[in-house]
Amino acid sequence: MPLPATRRKTTVTALVRTAALTLLMAFALTGLRATPAAAEGGDVTWTVRTAPNSYGADRSSFSYAVNPGGRVEDAMVVSNRGKSLLTLAVYAADGFTTDTGQLDLLTKDKKSVGVGAWVHADRKSVVLRPGKSVQIPFTVTVPGNATPGDYVGGVLTSLRQSDEAEGINVDRRLGIRVKLRVGGDLRPNLAVENLRVDYSGSANPFAAGDATVTYTIHNTGNAMLSAGQTVSVAGPFGRLRTEAGRIPSPPELLPGESWKVKVPVHGVTPGVSLTATATLTPLLTDASGSTTSLDPVRATAHGWAVPWMLLLILVLLIGVIAGAVVRARRGRARRKLREDARVRDAVEQALRDKQAAEEAPEAEEVPEASEASEASEARKS
Repeated sequence: MPLPATRRKTTVTALVRTAALTLLMAFALTGLRATPAAAEGGDVTWTVRTAPNSYGADRSSFSYAVNPGGRVEDAMVVSNRGKSLLTLAVYAADGFTTDTGQLDLLTKDKKSVGVGAWVHADRKSVVLRPGKSVQIPFTVTVPGNATPGDYVGGVLTSLRQSDEAEGINVDRRLGIRVKLRVGGDLRPNLAVENLRVDYSGSANPFAAGDATVTYTIHNTGNAMLSAGQTVSVAGPFGRLRTEAGRIPSPPELLPGESWKVKVPVHGVTPGVSLTATATLTPLLTDASGSTTSLDPVRATAHGWAVPWMLLLILVLLIGVIAGAVVRARRGRARRKLREDARVRDAVEQALRDKQAAEEAPEAEEVPEASEASEASEARKS
């Protein structure tokens, strides 16, 4: 059945809008990953790269260490590789980690409080003729009261195009990442939160099952961190321990960010009581790109691994044994009643016999006396 015209237009608009947002994110991420980065669309093509200066000639991103109240000057080069005149907006924005683990930047309508608020380009837009390049200087001014630690954002160029037929705007962005470490007391720290273990057994009462360990990594410090991860599940008293396989490292998390982790652990013995242990080794990267492993952070949680099929078999077996015991007790009780009745009948019979025996002699004395009297009378005659 064909869709009504209004509904069909709404559906197409939604699809185009979704495609536009996907395109926007793709270009933003491309520009933050590599240099030079290019955005293409029809005959519109432009690139961005870091300017060669005292900070380096071939940098993949901007990276600075600045004390509170400090100032940095740098520049970005933008080139028009297309065939038409190009007008681009220029601005800075704070960065954040997406649910897929990628770094993205806030859109222009969102308020930035870190890099996006401290980085200022010397112009808000740039007009480029085909084949031309321009260097855009910018400054990084860190407030005197800035909190020490790591901040991430980016310097962006943006091309906003309207689709009058669909009534939407496509914002194509291309930029370069800016990582800023504000001097002061650096306190890198990760926490394991909401740790939980769940067990799933099999129909075979003697086979091992699978456990699932879930937790949240929370960057509670002021430094950007990734981590190495290990997870294990053990039975009572730490016995029957099973290690999880290799766990991918989480993305570098900005201060305050969290990342949810779900780890399957196979071949877990159903020991009734389970203890899951998650160990994180925070990884701190400095300005030179070298990584330092910090002290591990551990957390434990308890759960149950009940072998339900085996337990059912035991319950049935106990039921059979209990039934047999009850029947045996009832049989003994019936036999005792019968024996008691037999003994009681025997006693009563004995008492009756005794009574009869006691009464029998008295009945026989009378004839004996008569016989004696008759014998005496016979002698006298």
